[in-house]
Amino acid sequence: MTKITEHDVLFEDNHYIAINKRGGDIVQVDDSGDKSMEEMVKDFVAEKYQKPNGAFIGVIHRLDRPVSGMILFAKTSKGLDRMNRLFHDRKVKKTYLAVVRERPEHLKGTLKNWLLRDRKKMITKAYNREVKNGSYAELDYEVIGQLDGFYLLKVNPLTGRTHQIRSQLAYMGCPIVGDNKYGYPRGSLKRTICLHSRSLAFEHPIKEEDMLIKAPLPVDGFWEKFNVLLTEQV
Repeated sequence: MTKITEHDVLFEDNHYIAINKRGGDIVQVDDSGDKSMEEMVKDFVAEKYQKPNGAFIGVIHRLDRPVSGMILFAKTSKGLDRMNRLFHDRKVKKTYLAVVRERPEHLKGTLKNWLLRDRKKMITKAYNREVKNGSYAELDYEVIGQLDGFYLLKVNPLTGRTHQIRSQLAYMGCPIVGDNKYGYPRGSLKRTICLHSRSLAFEHPIKEEDMLIKAPLPVDGFWEKFNVLLTEQV
């Protein structure tokens, strides 16, 4: 994707804009030279509100390039500062959906690991014990259905570590479909993995209203099959 349209916008007010990210898009500029979502959202807001000098867009959180789904940007510095504080204080409930091939031993549980980033290989390794320079990571997961030999998991990370969900599910023996970096036998030709940022729930830090912003599943010939397993609570 090289341009944001109204179709991609999940929510917008004076302070924030939520976008349904497509798998394969980058959030911020990297060495690839591809246009980032940050740049695309800036262009979208500047054009929509006729801002010839450009728009302020602040990156609040990030999603890995192959991950799809809901991502929130700030349109004001005040909004950015206050949402950063909510994320820091863990007052934002993040819900992801992941598709795996292997059935978890337990249908519901909490994973607690220490994660260590291998910067040469650009992967995160999970351990079941504390390791030097490692970061503690915790998430809750639940199997919410099975379809055609695949399992759909709801995942709520309680910490925000690089590649946390990918590495912790792989350590559990359930690598995400398409994520050959973390042990799935083959990658996706679309350079995406079956991990989707489903929703963010939080109290709007300026309006003080309860917010729940959801992103529909990608329409790619595979993901949309799992809509039958979703309920209003997911």
